[in-house]
Amino acid sequence: MSKRQGPKPDDRRDNVDKLREQVVQTIENLEEAHDTLQMNIPEEQKEAIRAKNRRREEAIAGKREEIRDEYAFQQKKE
Repeated sequence: MSKRQGPKPDDRRDNVDKLREQVVQTIENLEEAHDTLQMNIPEEQKEAIRAKNRRREEAIAGKREEIRDEYAFQQKKE
């Protein structure tokens, strides 16, 4: 039988890098979606893409705020 271990310690050293990667990936998805909007697709699909892009833009803003907070947290610890 394996022993049950407690929760892992909170290791936040790479959080800023992970958040930056998420922002980059979301921006890439946003750009691809903008390209798709130029294609000849039904207006209903275009509106769904526009709605998703709005959510992506909100997510980017939120992730950037998290990056600022996480960076400030790391500076306090150093």
